[in-house]
Amino acid sequence: MSRTASRPGTPGTGRSTWRNWAGTVSVTPVREARPASVGELAEEVRRAAEDGLRVKTVGTGHSFTAVAATDGVLIRPDLLTGIRHVDRSAMTVTVESGTPLKRLNEALAREGLSLTNMGDIMEQTVAGATSTGTHGTGRDSASIAAQIKGLELVTADGEVLTCSEKENPEVFAAARIGLGALGVVSAITFAVEPVFLLTAREEPMPFDRVLADFDALHAENEHFEFYWFPHTGNCNTKRNNRSAGPAAPPGRVSAWVEDELLSNGAFQAACSLGRAVPAAIPAIARLSSRALSARTYTDIPYKVFTSPRRVRFVEMEYALPREAAVAALREVRAMVERSPLRISFPVEVRTAPADDIALSTASGRETAYIAVHMYRGTPYRAYFSAVERIMTAHGGRPHWGKIHTRDAAYLAEAYPRFGEFTALRDRLDPGRLFQNAYLRRVLGD
Repeated sequence: MSRTASRPGTPGTGRSTWRNWAGTVSVTPVREARPASVGELAEEVRRAAEDGLRVKTVGTGHSFTAVAATDGVLIRPDLLTGIRHVDRSAMTVTVESGTPLKRLNEALAREGLSLTNMGDIMEQTVAGATSTGTHGTGRDSASIAAQIKGLELVTADGEVLTCSEKENPEVFAAARIGLGALGVVSAITFAVEPVFLLTAREEPMPFDRVLADFDALHAENEHFEFYWFPHTGNCNTKRNNRSAGPAAPPGRVSAWVEDELLSNGAFQAACSLGRAVPAAIPAIARLSSRALSARTYTDIPYKVFTSPRRVRFVEMEYALPREAAVAALREVRAMVERSPLRISFPVEVRTAPADDIALSTASGRETAYIAVHMYRGTPYRAYFSAVERIMTAHGGRPHWGKIHTRDAAYLAEAYPRFGEFTALRDRLDPGRLFQNAYLRRVLGD
């Protein structure tokens, strides 16, 4: 039988409250369920429909939006974990939807396999990451969802659909990034390849040089990204390219100094100081950005692509046509310089090739991502609103799991295949069992 959560309840109700990682969303559902199989999951969906309750699934809560919020039945996929099957002839792996990316990466490495690309953290569940369009950076390799070869979906009537390019292809085309609007994903089949090595080259570089060379840096590297420190002209760049080896990971001490002491411990202290004394932020940013040093190391993919992120923040990210990125970044810098804003977090810039997923932020176009962050507990709306005006002027598409204010009217214009997705939603969930306030805003009724 599926299991019910047993965490402290809201006073007077006996019901549990769920909060996301950033603390921007909290919900107190009528009940939580932890199904241990696809059969139990389907039964929970049918039971919710009979009870007139809406259904949403949450993973580890790394979305900043309320995409997974519900006051009805909250599905917790903690027990839907692990690898179902590795097919070495097809070079695929089928994994339960609640499996954290970290566990998947570690399990694949033991099998001598790897995903082709991934984002910069790996705490999310595979279904949560793909359903909201989580991505890394890549010249040729796209988001995690673009690596999906098949998926299993429990629909509003409790039916279990198996989807791929050959089986239920119209569902497959949309459900790889489905926002939880089409059903509950119970398993995903990913394309994999033999594990390989990446050499990472991290190097400070002036903002003006990065922007002048942006097209060349993108073209010359398999994976290029950079971070600009507001209130400075300084950036940190990262170039990841495949390597024949040998492996040369960072030393244990140097890795701890870089990834824990500086990127988390010292950065946490700097952010806390900036929150208490905003006037100090520009000086802190100049000091922090000048402290950066170059380093090069070689390791297996997930150890290069991902890094620990312990400092909590809120985030907004927009996907622009890649050719618009440089102009948009110059506008963001000019806006920050003429405003009273004090920004302690770097601005992150990544890229992705065009893909064919209906609601992918890279659907049908070469893409650059511009992400802005604020330390948790710091007012962020003025900054995000100003950046959002710039992004939307360039035809930007907001990340589905990050803070934004766009609605269905805007998004229907931004996505050529938006109507295809909503028509499929009408067919699979006409009664809106999987609806919530966020989906009503971004997809319409």
